[in-house]
Amino acid sequence: MENQEFKKLLKFNGDNSKAVGMFIINQLLTLVTLGIYYPWAKATTLKYTYGESEYLGTRFEFHGTGKEMFIGFLKAIGVIILFYALMGGAVWLGINTSMVVAYLIIAVAYIGFLLLIPAAIHGSNKYRLSRSSWRGIHFGYRGDLKEFTKLFLKEMFLTIVTIGIYASWFHVSMRKYVLGHTRFGNVEFKFTGIASELFVIRLKGIILTILTLGIYGFWYMKDIIAYEVNNTKIVQGEKEISIRSTLTGGDIFVMLITNYLIIIFTLGIGFGIALNRIMRVTYSNIEFDSEIDTNNLIQTEEEYKDAAGDDMLSMLDVSI
Repeated sequence: MENQEFKKLLKFNGDNSKAVGMFIINQLLTLVTLGIYYPWAKATTLKYTYGESEYLGTRFEFHGTGKEMFIGFLKAIGVIILFYALMGGAVWLGINTSMVVAYLIIAVAYIGFLLLIPAAIHGSNKYRLSRSSWRGIHFGYRGDLKEFTKLFLKEMFLTIVTIGIYASWFHVSMRKYVLGHTRFGNVEFKFTGIASELFVIRLKGIILTILTLGIYGFWYMKDIIAYEVNNTKIVQGEKEISIRSTLTGGDIFVMLITNYLIIIFTLGIGFGIALNRIMRVTYSNIEFDSEIDTNNLIQTEEEYKDAAGDDMLSMLDVSI
């Protein structure tokens, strides 16, 4: 891999004044509408980050709308309210009637809540990718919800019974499934990471971060990012494109500390500047050993406009 010629094909063009203005407007409208504007703020931010992201001289597009996300937001809120209503009902039953019935309701509620996670991941990927495009060609996610849920529950169970030791295998399994079912027109993706390597990276990172009182954490983050990026492949027909990260622990240290100071000293107004800096540093440190053959790109993916899974993931604070 070291002997291959890699080149930078990604670029972020974000303007600080534009990003700051967007952030201020989003925050004000979300505040005065008591949170109702949140889906439109989210859509605006995604349109900005996609629109400022460039590959081979062409920018990406996000086609999702605030209305789509608002409908998804309402669905997600409804599910969360139902969960808490069940929990409240269980407490009432436990106090006034039968503790056995109360425990059964709580168990059902938590099982249902657990099942929400794979459903949210599946739905978010399906929505977010379908609404993303480059040169008019849409991304897509072809995973099967039933199949993904079974895989997720099996991997989650193994992680729990091994007291977290299996977490690296869980992560790699999820990554391989999601990327393996991701498409960009007729271009496919795959993840080639080995779980044992991730386990060693995590073990080393945790130990050294503790021993250095947190200082090694930036280099630990660098190792995780390199593992994710370097093991992601793009496949177009017989051609396989390799990607690598050149990000260093020092880059992450400077970026995060500086961003933290910008946000603190601007009382949060500089969040847009921090976002631009993260995107620029990230893109400038991702390299490809070859390009996608744009002449042979074919549109293959269908539209999907249900944003409920995407909003649910935000509420559950689960990363994809």
